[in-house]
Amino acid sequence: MQVARKPKKVGSWHAVGAVVAHYRKQRGLTQEQFAELASLHVDTVRSIEQGRLALQPDRAEQFDDLLETGGVLKVLVEKMPVREKIVQFAQGLVDIEQEAVGILSYETQVVPGLLQTEEYCRAVFEYRHPAIESETAEQWVGARMERQQVWQRDRPPVGHFVLEESILRREVGGREVMRRQIQQILAYTEPVHMGLQIMPIGRTPHCGLAGPMMLLETPEHDRLVYLEVHRASLLVDDPSEVSAYHHKYGMLRSQALSPDESVRLLHGLLGVK
Repeated sequence: MQVARKPKKVGSWHAVGAVVAHYRKQRGLTQEQFAELASLHVDTVRSIEQGRLALQPDRAEQFDDLLETGGVLKVLVEKMPVREKIVQFAQGLVDIEQEAVGILSYETQVVPGLLQTEEYCRAVFEYRHPAIESETAEQWVGARMERQQVWQRDRPPVGHFVLEESILRREVGGREVMRRQIQQILAYTEPVHMGLQIMPIGRTPHCGLAGPMMLLETPEHDRLVYLEVHRASLLVDDPSEVSAYHHKYGMLRSQALSPDESVRLLHGLLGVK
């Protein structure tokens, strides 16, 4: 059984865009005039006003100054739920992730979003094809960084990650960006509620060849599995299916390097003996 993703709240960014348009018109400015004033392309202004492009926090502050709104736009953007700031097909995950008591993640291509540095995250979005607008990319980067606040909760979730070694050897964003990313991963291995293991290149048998997965446990102790491929995703809640994924994840942990061996590999990649 698949859990249907929650529909996107109708009008969220459309409402913000309508407020921008209201204040722009109140100042007697056309979209073209306001775009020039804000040093933006007029299509960007149109996209924001039509709700097709989210308004970034720094852009909201700029608009507040230019339109003399008294800070209204900044407040609206700050109060926007995290789920509204990310790509739509991943919104179902964020709803659960923000309250989860347990997060287990196996990744095959990139560092998991919950562990990414801002530089690495930005590079990942820059590599997307078809390319996305820079304004949209910055919004998604900000939202992903905000998602990481789950680790700062008074009672953070138990987190465990299994990463393919190849992820750490692919210099996404360049050597220095990757170096700082590995340092951040090391920092995430220190808290008692966090664990990380690396699946070495060439390891067989390997039960995760079918692809990545994320296992989540809710405060009510319901267990779900999140699967994502390119521009689609699904949440699985059928107990027999969820159980199979948990068994698979357990086997992955037994096949991967131990936590201590994984830390040593990370230090090795940094040139630390």
